[in-house]
Amino acid sequence: MKLPNGWVLGLIVLVAVLALPARAQQDPAAVRVEALFTQEIQSGWFAPAFLKKVPAAQVAAIVKQLTGSLGAFEGVRPEGSDYVAVFERGEVPVSLNLDASGRIAGLFFKPPRPRLASLAEAKKRMEAWPGAKHLLVLKDDKPLVQLDPERRLAVGSAFKLSVLAAALDAVESGALAWDRTVELNDDQKSLPSGRLQDWPAGTPLTLADLVGRMMAESDNTAADHLIHLLGRERVEVYAYENVPLLTTRAAFVLKADPELRGRWLEAGRAERRRLVAQAESRSLPSLAELMAALPETGVEWFYSARELCELALRALDAPLAGINPGLARREAWKQVAFKGGSEPGVLNLTTALVDAAGSRYCVAATWNAENLDENAFYGLYGAVLEQLARERP
Repeated sequence: MKLPNGWVLGLIVLVAVLALPARAQQDPAAVRVEALFTQEIQSGWFAPAFLKKVPAAQVAAIVKQLTGSLGAFEGVRPEGSDYVAVFERGEVPVSLNLDASGRIAGLFFKPPRPRLASLAEAKKRMEAWPGAKHLLVLKDDKPLVQLDPERRLAVGSAFKLSVLAAALDAVESGALAWDRTVELNDDQKSLPSGRLQDWPAGTPLTLADLVGRMMAESDNTAADHLIHLLGRERVEVYAYENVPLLTTRAAFVLKADPELRGRWLEAGRAERRRLVAQAESRSLPSLAELMAALPETGVEWFYSARELCELALRALDAPLAGINPGLARREAWKQVAFKGGSEPGVLNLTTALVDAAGSRYCVAATWNAENLDENAFYGLYGAVLEQLARERP
């Protein structure tokens, strides 16, 4: 569940468009990547249309921030259709597109990731972080590395894997079909992330529409409509200890209301069911009310790394779960299913993968702390995925 107006940092930083002269006998895109990290960035490199949006000085500042602690530059290597700028102590994945004139028409920097000697090193790095965390890397249900995999932590929108599992169950049993149509209901709308909260009530959407938006865009309104369509108890079958299951609307209302939130934190299961119904019947809080109350990680969804992997591997049965592959490189795997969660004090990434030989992997990582370093978390997770991509058959 993401919160509006910049509460959550994106996984990818969009910077700008620039052009550099290509060197003969070299990949022009690789040359441009190398120049970004080795030369002084100048305004003359940039297409005028993009300089209006992002000045060269801002690009230079982003590059400096990304590379400040990585040590000496060592080179550029291809990684699928993208590139990686390699440094002494880490690397920066870069995606770019050239236009017809040889200018970069799109440039994306992913969070810097450490250079890992092994998966065990990833565990060691994560252990040093403050707060609570868990990590689990599975191959064909056998752990390759694990850190407190049974510990339940707040995971934000990753709970939507439970909603997906219930939807798959309903379709496989014949209770629902992917083309089942429902109408948007104002009483079931939520706050962002997502876009459906801005669509008019009565808009028809299929089950597949809702699931796709919930997984690809983490649309909260889609998730809440699915919980009501499927029935809360059907979803709770896949929610482990998250009973009663919160909709995102109920969670926002509880977070923003100190009195209601206090009752929730002290209540047993039966009383919590009444509080969920009460919260869902109230109007959504304003952004100001929500900001004044956050962070509040007691009103959350709590899963262990092992539970998340069970759900993510189940999600491989739904191609819709791979529309957004997260930090996994789609071309490196036969199949991907991804869901993450982020809000103040909470970060989670969970990815299920299938390689060309048919082996099934899962990587689940969660971090709960007051002052989270998003780039460190995303970078380490990306490094684990690349370690698996290099080591698999």
